[in-house]
Amino acid sequence: MAAGVLDGVWSLILGVSGGMGRGCALALAEQGSNILGVHLDTAAGQSAADELERQLRGLGVQTRFFNENAASDRSRAKIIAEAAGLVGPAGVRVFMHSLAFGSLVPFLPGPDGDGDEPHATRAQMDMTLTVMAHSLVYWTQDLLAAGLLGAGAKIFAMTSAGTARVTRSYGMVSAAKCALESHVRQLAVELAPRAVSVNAIRAGITLTESFLRIPESGELSERARLGNPHGRLTTEQDVAEAVVLLAQARSSWLTGNVIGVDGGEILTV
Repeated sequence: MAAGVLDGVWSLILGVSGGMGRGCALALAEQGSNILGVHLDTAAGQSAADELERQLRGLGVQTRFFNENAASDRSRAKIIAEAAGLVGPAGVRVFMHSLAFGSLVPFLPGPDGDGDEPHATRAQMDMTLTVMAHSLVYWTQDLLAAGLLGAGAKIFAMTSAGTARVTRSYGMVSAAKCALESHVRQLAVELAPRAVSVNAIRAGITLTESFLRIPESGELSERARLGNPHGRLTTEQDVAEAVVLLAQARSSWLTGNVIGVDGGEILTV
C-alpha cells in the first residue's frame, strides 16, 4: 500500500449512512480521508447518521453530511456546489456510489393469484433504474463539470451477483445493476484520458439493511453461508478494506472492471 496517499483528501459517498457506504466511510477515514456523505433518512435514521459523523470526526478527519435525495437533480447541484467550496482545487479523490433503493416486487402476478398481487409498474421501473444506475452517470457528469474529478480520482459503484441470477422479487434491481455495470465500462473508457478509474465492486452476500429487505434474503444468505469457501458471509469491513486498497493506488490502469469481493462465493454458490 502507498502510505499516506489518502491523508487529507476528500471522499464522496452516496448512501453513507448504512451498509457498504458506512463501512467504507469509516475505513477511508481511518486512512485520513475527509468524508462528504449523502444519505436520505427520517428522524431515526438521521440520529444514526449524526452518530456516524461523530465517529468520523473522532478519527481526526473533516466531514460534511447531506440528508438529501441523491437522485434529485436539484439536490445534486446543491451538494456539488457546496462540495466544491470545501474540497478546493484538489477535488474528490474517491467517489463511491452505494445507493440501494429500488422496488422489490416481481414483474408479473403469480400463476395462482387473482392478478391483484403487487408487481412492477412503469414508475417503479423508472425509479429503480434512475436511483441505482443512471444516477452514477449524472453525478459523474456534474462532478467533472465542476472540476472535482482530477487525475488519480477513483470511482466505485456497488453491484451484485444478481446481474446474472434470478430471484423472483429482484428483477428491477437486477436490471439496474446490469445497467450500472455497463455505465461503469463506458465511464472507464471516457475518463481514461483524464487518468480517472471507474470500477464496480461485486460484494458477496452481506447482511446490510437493504439486503434484508429482499423477501428471499433468508434463503439467499443461508445458501451463501453454507457454500462460501471461507465458511462465512461477506462483511462490510471486507468490502471497505478492498475499496481502501484500490483507492490508494496511484495508477488509473485498473479500470472498467467488475471486482469480486466475496471470498470466492461466486465460484461455489
